[in-house]
Amino acid sequence: MKDPALYKALRNPLAALFHFLYRPTIIGKQHIPQKGRVVLAGNHTHYFDCALIGCGTKRCVQYLAKDELLQGPLKYIFKPMGIIPVNRRTKDKTALHTAIKTLEADKVIGIFPEGTINRTDNVIMPFKYGAVKMAYEADAEIVPFIITGKYKLFKKGIRIQFMEPLKPTEDLKETNRKLMDIVSEGLIREGAKSAQHK
Repeated sequence: MKDPALYKALRNPLAALFHFLYRPTIIGKQHIPQKGRVVLAGNHTHYFDCALIGCGTKRCVQYLAKDELLQGPLKYIFKPMGIIPVNRRTKDKTALHTAIKTLEADKVIGIFPEGTINRTDNVIMPFKYGAVKMAYEADAEIVPFIITGKYKLFKKGIRIQFMEPLKPTEDLKETNRKLMDIVSEGLIREGAKSAQHK
């Protein structure tokens, strides 16, 4: 399975542009394996989060995203970028099957287990099981990440930290709990640091 052509062509120039505009702080790149099956999973704060994650690795990251992105003129942009469409109106087994096949080809999947941008006052919203299920079925590692701060033009504000890989077990409920704990505890820790510096 080849990497999506448009992603390969645009990855470097778009990453350079993103760095220029938003000056992201990226920590823990070394936790993303340079080869093999990987699921990147963490919190969702903004529409730009996919670009931020992509800046953290030179590997192609294919995302699960709402199927509306592959309808109308948008499909000519997002389909060549390797987006895996998800029908959020039902339990979409096709999307999960496609993601597993992608992982089995030693690729990287990016997913936000909350399912949508968190606009609540909670640290995170409950994680859906898709991330841990696809990782377990494909025998892939999960690399948790946390995104903190704000996207501010020409100012340092947004930050992403990749954590040590988590190996899923057949107890998906327990693996999902561990993933949620890693992400939520990381966010709480970073929030406390930020409060101290104000």
